[in-house]
Amino acid sequence: MNARVEHTDVGAYALGLLEDDDRLAFEEHLSLCPACREELTELSGVAIALTGMGPVEEDPPPSHQGEGEVIDLLRRKRAADRRTRRGTFVIGVAAAVTLVAGGLAIGTQLGSGDPGAVIAGEHASHLGPAEQFYADGTPINGTGVGGVTGGLVLESKAWGTHAALKLSGIKGPLECELVAVSKSGERKSMTGWSVPPSGYGVPGAPEPALFMHGGSPWQIDQIDKFEVTTSTGKTLLTVDI
Repeated sequence: MNARVEHTDVGAYALGLLEDDDRLAFEEHLSLCPACREELTELSGVAIALTGMGPVEEDPPPSHQGEGEVIDLLRRKRAADRRTRRGTFVIGVAAAVTLVAGGLAIGTQLGSGDPGAVIAGEHASHLGPAEQFYADGTPINGTGVGGVTGGLVLESKAWGTHAALKLSGIKGPLECELVAVSKSGERKSMTGWSVPPSGYGVPGAPEPALFMHGGSPWQIDQIDKFEVTTSTGKTLLTVDI
């Protein structure tokens, strides 16, 4: 995955907020990442609901209850992040969209002009989709090497198996992928990503763990194990099922 592309960019892409170079880089990543494609499908309804609510202003007027609260959240994030660095705004907006999609229920009249339209769910989750799915499930712990720890939460789908990965104790820079290994020994990549030099869950890392979605066309009973491997062929984590 391109170093400037993050999985959290899917929210900003859904709203059309990425600049041209970031949009092209993300579209290239999107063609290779089934997890981001699935998340983009889930967020498309949110993007449609927010369409027509007006541009994001630096100094917004007072908002009304409901959809205005969402727009104010995006506006405040933009204003704050402009004072830090350019890239942070995109990630912040993506996080706000994820909050709306994952933790808030948008009323069916949102954007219709109905004064009764509201946003429900005061106690919205602050977790991203992959992290929320992992937190809600029953993790299967894996066996790592060199201080790496992690596990998977699995879900059967009509199309195969959906997995949420948690990975910690890993230093970069690395290119990794989550691989499903069938009972017959066949291997299929479920998703891939890059680990920045700061890593995840190690001293100095900004995040305690990496959370990632992945998908396999095989059903769970066809799979023997999952592996997190590097581009050099090293296995960092094995999850037997």
